[in-house]
Parts: sequence; structure tokens; C-alpha cells
Amino acid sequence: MKRLTCLLLSLLLAVGAAALPVAAEEDTIVINEDISVSANYDWTRFKDKGVKLNVYNWGLYISDGSDESVNVVEAFEQLTGIDVNYTTYDTNESLYAKMKGGGANYDIIVPSDYMIGKMIAEDMLAPLDYSNIPNAQMIGEQYRHQSYDPQDAYSVPYTWGVVGIVYNKTMVEEEPDSWNVMWDERYTNSILMFNNSRDAFAIAARKLGMSMNPKIVEEVNIIAEELKKQKLLVQAYVMDEIFDKMGGGEAALAPYYAGDALVMMEENEDLGFVIPKEGTNFFVDALCIPKTSQNKEAAEMFINFLCEPDVGLANCEFIGYSTPLDSVREMLPEELANNPIAYPSAEVLANTEAFTVLPDEINAAMDAAWSDMKSYDEEGGGWVVPVFLILALAMTCFNVWRRRRRKKRREMY
Repeated sequence: MKRLTCLLLSLLLAVGAAALPVAAEEDTIVINEDISVSANYDWTRFKDKGVKLNVYNWGLYISDGSDESVNVVEAFEQLTGIDVNYTTYDTNESLYAKMKGGGANYDIIVPSDYMIGKMIAEDMLAPLDYSNIPNAQMIGEQYRHQSYDPQDAYSVPYTWGVVGIVYNKTMVEEEPDSWNVMWDERYTNSILMFNNSRDAFAIAARKLGMSMNPKIVEEVNIIAEELKKQKLLVQAYVMDEIFDKMGGGEAALAPYYAGDALVMMEENEDLGFVIPKEGTNFFVDALCIPKTSQNKEAAEMFINFLCEPDVGLANCEFIGYSTPLDSVREMLPEELANNPIAYPSAEVLANTEAFTVLPDEINAAMDAAWSDMKSYDEEGGGWVVPVFLILALAMTCFNVWRRRRRKKRREMY
């Protein structure tokens, strides 16, 4: 992903930045020309101790040195002497499945609000020691004490945003203002849809005037039926693939996160973004430490580093998402700090809804309904797969019976 147009920073090439020494200057430590951090923190206590952090984050969700941006991970390694193994995922559900399956051991993860609540309930996260994360005090009050973590015991907000519709101005007849356009037959095979159940169900729910947090299984089924009506219009269910498809003019409409929409719009002037009048999802992605981490204090150092103003600014400009750090918001160019996509008005935010942790029964129903919807064919093809399986089983049984019959006949002769 390319960063937003940089108006404040004179960025160095990654090779040049890596060559600069870490130096102290009054109350700050200068890592490179772009990043200075507080000197009132012991950043070097793990140097030469062979500590390695396994960081698991969303794809394209940190300033990584590409397109002349700041390489945040490299700056952290240079400052602390800690090695970082950085890998990515594309949905909360894939993160959860990997964690639950015990397939890997991570020290830092960045789940969204509802998934944080789910992981807390299942005792998957470690409580944070804020004496190691003093920069967390710079998080704005409006992003603290959220319902998924009321005491902020397990999470430090990283970014926030809303969901809206990315559209190609040359391919739609008028600027959309409603989720209804995602069901408009005029755009058949030119509509992209989220490839995760929670976001997709949320959009259909808002279209129907329902809550994004279903209370009973019947509500899940109603929403699933609405998604089935949309399926034949959908070109593809996507996550990060949206960048190539919308950027390349392969689709007219797609729901996505505001931060990514800003980046796509910067790269393709034909793209626009709207927040539908029915309302939308407000989300927070936060930094957490799994309970299985073997390097908790070093992980807390990494979280503290990401909350440094210069680091937060580099990330904010590169990934496009909105910052919960008041100090970073103050450093943004006016046109970005007041951008209605990145920082919607109070009126727009009042018409948003955050995801809550759903009961197990509702989660199970949603998973089943999502799987059923993805295999559904409104024109009748939905019966093809199960019937084919039944026929295949019948043919297998018949062939087994026929082989046994032949064997008996040979034995008789």
C-alpha cells in the first residue's frame, strides 16, 4: 500500500535511514531523520539478549519503508536491539482460528473490537502492565473504556475508522448514498463484497434497518436471506484484493474501510467514497498481547514505541487510517486532520454502531448461514452440490456391490 501524500515529513530511503546512528538529543533519542522517541524510557534493556518478537498484524497496516516511507519495524529493531518477525493476516476470523488452533506463538496481535472481547472472554489475552506503556496516556479519552474492554486491561487502541462504499465515478450513474446500491441489478457482476461474515452481515442488517449485532438466530437468518439476494450480483468476495480490483477499474462498487478508501482514492482519481445514510460500523483495532507470549515486557515496549508521536504519524500517513493518539492528530496537515472520510463529523459518528461480542449460539448461526450463503445459487443451482454428493455416494456403493457380486460369481465357478 502506498502512503498518503506526505506534507510534514522529509522521508529518507530505507538504506540511508538504517545507516544513521541512534543519538540522544535533550529529552529525545533520534533514531533517524524522521523518528525521535522519548529519552525518558529504557529502550535498550533487551539489547544483546537475543529477544525476538513475533508480530501478527493486518496486511498493509504499518509503515514499512516502501514508497519512501519510514520503516517502523526497522527503526524499532535499531533502537532496541530486538528482532521482529512480522507476519500478516486478512480477517479477524483467520487470526482467531490461527490463535485457537495453537499453530503459532505470537507476542503482538491487532484484532478488532468485537474479536478482542471474544478473546478476553476465552482467556486468550494477557493483562497489560501500563508501567511499560506510558505512552498509552496519549490515547484520546473517546477511544478508551470501550465495551469490549471496559477497563482497558487488555488492549491499546491502534487505529479506528468507519465502513463505507468505494465507488468508481465513471461506472456508476449517480453518487450512491445508500447500502441499497449494493443490491442494484444495474451493477450485476461489478459489485465486490466483504469476504468475512461479520462485515457482510452488518451491511445487510443496516440495509434492512436492523442492528449489526443480532440478538436471536431468526435475525441472523433474515439477514442471510438478504445476502442470498445479493449473491448473483456479486463479482467477488474480497479483502485485500479490493486494491487491485477497484484501482484497476474492474468493479464499480465495494464496501470497505475508510482508511483504505483514502489510499485507493489517492492512487485512482476516478474513485470516491460515501458513508451510507442508513448508518455504518464504527470500529477500533487495538494492540494486544496473547496470553501465550514468552516476551511480554518486550511486547509492551513495542506497543509503547507505536504510541510515540513520530511513529504514530508515520503509520497514520502511510496506512491512511485514523489515529486515536491526540498528539498525532495535532501533527497532521489540516486537510487530513479535517478530512470527513478519515475523521467524520459528530453527526455521522452518531449514526454508527460498534460490533459487540455475540453469544456462541449467534456466532454459530452466523458461521453456518455464511457458509450456506456462499454456496447458494438463487436460480436453483444450490441443490447441485448436495445432489451431486448423494449421486457420487450412490455410485460408489453400487460399484462396491458390483465388485463383490463379481467376486462371488468367480468363487462359484
